[in-house]
Amino acid sequence: MVFNLQRTTMATFYRYYQTPIGTLLLASDGEYLQLLGLPTGAMKRRHDSSWEENDEPFKAVIKQLDEYFDGSRQDFDLPLRPEGTEFQRRVWQALQHIPCGETWSYGELAKYIGNPNASRAVGAANGINPIPVIIPCHRVIGSNGKLTGFGGGLGTKAFLLALESSWRAPGLDFGLQTLDG
Repeated sequence: MVFNLQRTTMATFYRYYQTPIGTLLLASDGEYLQLLGLPTGAMKRRHDSSWEENDEPFKAVIKQLDEYFDGSRQDFDLPLRPEGTEFQRRVWQALQHIPCGETWSYGELAKYIGNPNASRAVGAANGINPIPVIIPCHRVIGSNGKLTGFGGGLGTKAFLLALESSWRAPGLDFGLQTLDG
């Protein structure tokens, strides 16, 4: 996925969408997805009062999220426009190269972008990814192999990683349930 940095419209459209990890906020300029707000944690988001509710810009996003959560999609192919610095966007682009069902450490991600001493900066960029799940920041873990911070909470991160792991080992029952119950 390549990010488009040219904003073509000033309107922001939104809709809420129910998933196994809770109700997500989707925001778009009508062409590009700009935000996926999670239902809990630091990345919990609500729409701005100036935004316009509209389902139309999100048909492809919802189709691909449905496919992801039912296990028939491992990678997303959507037009994205995450807002951030050049370094942050470089980190977010690199996240999309982590194969589904695998994890990288912050150090591995820093090496991947050609800046092996930038683990902390990579972690900071990862932590403010405006389009989690689709830009899979949940696939980054600590160098000790343990789950570390995630804007939607560690329970959501563990759920997403378990979901993806189940696709790599078909037939194994990891007891996945929705986070709501």
